[in-house]
Amino acid sequence: MSVGWLRACALVMLGLFSVTALAKDKTAIVIGGGLSGLTAAYELQNKGWQVTLLEAKPSLGGRSGMATSEWIGNDKTQPVLNKYVSTFKLGTTPAPEFVRTPGYLIDGDYFSAADLATKQPATADAIKRYQKTLDDLARSIDDPQNPAATSTLHALDQITVSSWLDKQNLPATARQLINQDIRTHYDEPSRLSLLYFAQQNRVYRGVSDRDLRASRLVGGSQVLAQAFVKQIKTIKTSSPVSAISQDKDGVTVKVGSVGYQADYVVLAVPLRALNKIALTPALDAQHLAAIKGTNYGWRDQIMLKFKTPVWESKSRMSGEIYSNTGLGMLWIEPALKGGANVVINLSGDNARVMQAFGDKQMVDQVLIRMHAFYPQARGSFTGYEIRRYSTDPSMGGAYLAYGPGQISKFWRLWERPLQRVAFAGEHTDTLYPGTLEGALRTGQRAASQVEDLAAGKSFEPAKVVPAAAAAGAAGAAAAKKGNFFSNLFGGSDDEKKPEPVKASEPAPAPVTPAPAPAPAPAPVEAPKPAAPAKVEPAKKAAAKPAAKKPAAKTEAKKPAAKPAAKKAEPAKKPVAKPAATTETKAQ
Repeated sequence: MSVGWLRACALVMLGLFSVTALAKDKTAIVIGGGLSGLTAAYELQNKGWQVTLLEAKPSLGGRSGMATSEWIGNDKTQPVLNKYVSTFKLGTTPAPEFVRTPGYLIDGDYFSAADLATKQPATADAIKRYQKTLDDLARSIDDPQNPAATSTLHALDQITVSSWLDKQNLPATARQLINQDIRTHYDEPSRLSLLYFAQQNRVYRGVSDRDLRASRLVGGSQVLAQAFVKQIKTIKTSSPVSAISQDKDGVTVKVGSVGYQADYVVLAVPLRALNKIALTPALDAQHLAAIKGTNYGWRDQIMLKFKTPVWESKSRMSGEIYSNTGLGMLWIEPALKGGANVVINLSGDNARVMQAFGDKQMVDQVLIRMHAFYPQARGSFTGYEIRRYSTDPSMGGAYLAYGPGQISKFWRLWERPLQRVAFAGEHTDTLYPGTLEGALRTGQRAASQVEDLAAGKSFEPAKVVPAAAAAGAAGAAAAKKGNFFSNLFGGSDDEKKPEPVKASEPAPAPVTPAPAPAPAPAPVEAPKPAAPAKVEPAKKAAAKPAAKKPAAKTEAKKPAAKPAAKKAEPAKKPVAKPAATTETKAQ
């Protein structure tokens, strides 16, 4: 009798212990299956959290790169990326020495950097002069985390890169190549803040090409995304989130008629996708303005496949190639199953112009230009893949590229959680936006912030310096005769009266705050998702139709940096020394 009684007590105690243990389970929902969301889910799961990852599209990897091999930096330039490459035992190949500098395709003729110096010295000298002036500008920023530290620097945020380049009096060919370089890694120079451009170049100032292009990630950044996917227990694809409702007890995330409940949420989606999600409580006016008003670089990426190389043999593995003929940035790589691939980034206004074309028409336009230089191109052409970030409604571009006046309004706005929601994504990293490194870093940061929130830590809202006050002070500061900035923008003591640094183009009109999102539907009581061992699509009845799948293979910025680059590809990255980005920004 006593033995039976003891057994019964033991069972009761075991049941009570189990209930208590379950009650202490920490739960999180990660929204977004790109590299930043995958990183956040992986890190939280490793810390004992019960994680459900929701991805709107049928596939995972977000803006992972299309390339079959991708540049990555070494431990010094991309420590987070290299940590995961080592953890997942991913294959890399050392970069040959001759791919560490860019090449140029000028009117169909290929030039290495050395060729350019001997055969087109005027163009080479102009590019060198531009790089020196850019380096001087970058050097003026002491802290890249606080680029607008002085009123004079703050004034650079009101100036476009294009207007700054106009002051350099560059020869036509040099200006075309420089424009191509800038639009490839950021956006069209006329849409880019000079302060942001200088800040990004400050991040990579003094970093060698050897460090930024240390090796290639075999299989491209897709293999990194796939490695994360294998580790995460609960993933639901084709699950577009429509609403997030949070209160003092937790968060409810709506996917169609299904409600997922958790303690915290990580929002790892581009700003354009965030605009489609109703939050309760609603975001404040500044966050809403940032969603609507922050510039994204436009990028479409095309992979052309050839039976055999049709270009000069010396350019077959030359890394980045900049063209003055509207082809965008090219890089060439051996195909995994024989033949050769040319990957072309159509960026900036080049990408905008091409939006009127269908995929096949766009490829034809590129082939027409290539065929003019290489008549064997059409005969060797076997097919293509394409990824159109610019028209993807969930992206609205490729990666963050601050326009004039936007650092003044939105700098570091998304770094801090709002109640129970933490933010991740390349656009939330200040050093390596648009790169693989940046995407991975923000996933780690968001996971760490969720842990801090669970431990009771509070986060103060981001403070942004009012643009008007700083810009007004900037005009007075820059008016001093013969200072660095007046000389940089075309004035000198000897030649003419120094010009004050001021916006040569008006800053964009203030963004009208979007109306507050409609209240989220009443939360649907639903059990916290179990942890299946494989990726499962959401039930059709429970989800809204997924966004149309691109005709191309998903690509892995830069991430970042810039060329973690940054990009994937992208790793998210100065113009001269980009890092690998989430969209292969470095390639």
